[in-house]
Amino acid sequence: MKRFLQTSFFVALMSFNAIGKDYSAGWELWYPYQYHNKERQLVGLDIDIFSAIMEAASVSYSIAELPWKTHLHFVKTGKIDLAMGASWSEKRASYAHFTLPYRKETVKLFVKRGNAKKIKLNHLQDLAGSNYIIGVESGYFYGEDYQTLIKNDEFRANISESIDLEENVTLVMKEHLDGFLVDPYTMQAFVEKYAMENEFEAHPLNIYSADIFIMLSKQSTDTALLNKLNQAIKTLTENGSFDAIYSDWNRNNKVKP
Repeated sequence: MKRFLQTSFFVALMSFNAIGKDYSAGWELWYPYQYHNKERQLVGLDIDIFSAIMEAASVSYSIAELPWKTHLHFVKTGKIDLAMGASWSEKRASYAHFTLPYRKETVKLFVKRGNAKKIKLNHLQDLAGSNYIIGVESGYFYGEDYQTLIKNDEFRANISESIDLEENVTLVMKEHLDGFLVDPYTMQAFVEKYAMENEFEAHPLNIYSADIFIMLSKQSTDTALLNKLNQAIKTLTENGSFDAIYSDWNRNNKVKP
C-alpha cells in the first residue's frame, strides 16, 4: 500500500456495472498489485482479486487513481467508500470496517547487495541511536511495533519518509540511505522492471507480516455491504478462484504467492 494530501483526484479509470449503488474505490501505482500495463490497462494482483470479489458480490463500483494517504483520508470522511490492499490498524478501524482477509503481506528491509551482514540490526528498536538511516513511504503501515516506535524521537531520527519506492531506491543508490522497508513482491517487480536484480538484497531483520483486507468507510457504507463482500471472499476462497488468480500471476512470472 502514501504521499501528500490533495483535495481532488483523477478521473475514474475502470468500473464494473451491477444493479444497485455505484461504490467508489481508489488505486495507486504499486507493483505488482496496482499499475498500468503497456496498453494502459489497469491491472495487478489486487486489481484482479478486488474485481473478482466485487463481481461475486454483484456490487457496482468505479475506481480512481489517487495517493494512498489521500485515499485513507477520503475513506475516513466518506468521500470514497472502499480501499483495497489495506492493513488493519486500530486507528483505521475507528473509521472503517474491514472485510475478511484476502491475502498476506510481508515487509522486509532491503539494502544494497553485500551490505546485509554489515548492518547490525537484530530488532527494529535497535535502529534508535544507531548510525543507520532507513527509508519508508509516507502513509504506509509497517506493523504495530513500528507504529509504537515511530512515536519515539530517538527512533524517528533514523527514519526518512519518501513519496514512493523509486525515491528510496535512488537515495540508497546515492548512499543517502542505508536501506528501505518494502513488500518483497513489490521489490521483485521493481527490480525486474528496471533491470536491477543484482543491486539489492533482503536483510534478515523481521519487520512485519500480516493479513490484507478491503476497508469500507463507516461514513458511507453499512454492514450489509460488508457482509456481501465477506460472503464473496468466502466463496472465492472455497471454490479455488483466488488460487487460480495467484496461479495465473505465477505462471506469467508476475508474482509468487
